[in-house]
Amino acid sequence: MLEPAVGSPLTRAFLRVGGLTVARQQVALALQLGCERVICIAPALSAELDELQQQIVAGGAQFQTIRQARALLGLISAVDEVLVIADGLFASTAAAMALLEEGQAVLVQPIDQGLAAGFERIDLNYAFGGAMRLPGRLVERLGELPADCDATSALLRIALQAGVRQKAIPQPDQARLFWTLVRSEEQAHALEPFWIKQRTRGEGGLSLSSGIALLAVRSFGPALLHAGSGARVLVMAAAVLTLLALGAGWFGFAALGLGFVALGWITREAAAMIARIESELNIPLKGFDAKALYGGILDVIIVLLAAWGSPGVAAQGFAERLFPAFMLLAMLRLVARLLPARWSGWFRDRGFLALLLGGAIMAGVGREATYIIATLIALGGIVLPLGQAKLTSH
Repeated sequence: MLEPAVGSPLTRAFLRVGGLTVARQQVALALQLGCERVICIAPALSAELDELQQQIVAGGAQFQTIRQARALLGLISAVDEVLVIADGLFASTAAAMALLEEGQAVLVQPIDQGLAAGFERIDLNYAFGGAMRLPGRLVERLGELPADCDATSALLRIALQAGVRQKAIPQPDQARLFWTLVRSEEQAHALEPFWIKQRTRGEGGLSLSSGIALLAVRSFGPALLHAGSGARVLVMAAAVLTLLALGAGWFGFAALGLGFVALGWITREAAAMIARIESELNIPLKGFDAKALYGGILDVIIVLLAAWGSPGVAAQGFAERLFPAFMLLAMLRLVARLLPARWSGWFRDRGFLALLLGGAIMAGVGREATYIIATLIALGGIVLPLGQAKLTSH
């Protein structure tokens, strides 16, 4: 964490790509590989290092800073295994995991590719890949070098002389690999659209709302992440839209309320995508599911708005007016559990449903549309699984 960034008072380690520092991405990789202790070479403690320490401790590892490479001699034993990551390396955690989890290796790349990206030359054919996994006994050789030697370069030479196997990283266009050396703020900003696109790969293809949310995240995600608000501001916006939906329905504007519901659902979808981008470890959260709770609340609101916007027949009470929309939502939830992913996303899309019902209410056929949609959903639940989905398994 000593290398200064080009044209910036920051070091390379604390440049941000999409709101995420290079150092945090490196720590995520170390924790994923099971490192029990993270050692940072830095001149002094700082606010950025304090934030990094919190992430490391929360991940179950120990944190330590040293001022020079030789200090590693008293911290690493011969039986340890060492993961070394070059200053400024910003790589996809999953891709780096696949390369490093198989055992000790020095990652390398073709010389032209590596030198153009700023990596260190190894020989006539190869450049350093920015990361290596070494036996701890090799660290002892740092004692033979000057005290001010560069730790990464020194350990790279020691590993190559000791015969640690070399492992080539794939070509980026062959493996969709995000693997670069970030050296300036301009470079970090230029990487953001590609990085966010990679972190949202596979998103947005299961429903209309997800597709709209994905487009919004790829367009405005970098600005939100840099502002530091990220998913939080979107969650708050979704909550406000939910309250507006209730208020509009209460004052007799059910169609408008359903429009707010659609916007709220799309906003919450975008918030979930941003949250996954912000999650350095990219591990699904266990326990309390805020998104599922929000979906349940929206279902209740949709039932209320559908009842408010669809006048019943004579002598029909409010509870009876709630029943058709309640059955519609219940059918949606049941059928979505029976279908494969390529279909279930549409049945879980409350934004699309809210737009359909809102349009029907504006046309004066809200009650009839509720019956028709519920019938189509029931038919879809019968036809689409093709006999493969069952409520119970034996």
